[in-house]
Amino acid sequence: MTEHIALNNSDLWQQIRKKEINFAGNKKLKIFGTLHCKSGKRMKKENRVFFKSGSEAMAKGYRSCGHCMREEYKKWKEHNGPVQ
Repeated sequence: MTEHIALNNSDLWQQIRKKEINFAGNKKLKIFGTLHCKSGKRMKKENRVFFKSGSEAMAKGYRSCGHCMREEYKKWKEHNGPVQ
């Protein structure tokens, strides 16, 4: 997991091109999604973290995004039940 604030734009794009970063997450909400997600693009830079894989994000306690990863989110929701 890499925090966005720890990267400059050049390093960020270089890691994306090298496929070292494939997913982004919100560290406050513990939600992750694709780099193209509209919801993810709106979050504050200080809340954004990056992951190489979805399994890395899930291992850190993040759940998939309901917008850009609908199928994965449905599976998560079925397994974890409704939030109360």
